[in-house]
Amino acid sequence: MAKFMDVHHGMKGITAEQLSAAHRADLAVEAKEKVHFERAWADPQSGTVYCLSEAPSAEAVKKVHAMAGHPVEEVHPVPLTI
Repeated sequence: MAKFMDVHHGMKGITAEQLSAAHRADLAVEAKEKVHFERAWADPQSGTVYCLSEAPSAEAVKKVHAMAGHPVEEVHPVPLTI
């Protein structure tokens, strides 16, 4: 499985509770596409949220986020990690 970092925009003012709820929503449906969301980070000031996942494809990541209620268009492969 490959790793992906996706980026959500327009979530200005997101709280830790809201980020946690969104992450739980992803976890609740991720198995349908064989995706596993590992972590999420947010910058409430800019409204940017980042999610790291392991998935068969970027399209699978997009499908899970859409099912969870927060669609994303920006998904980047992360082929190298240290």
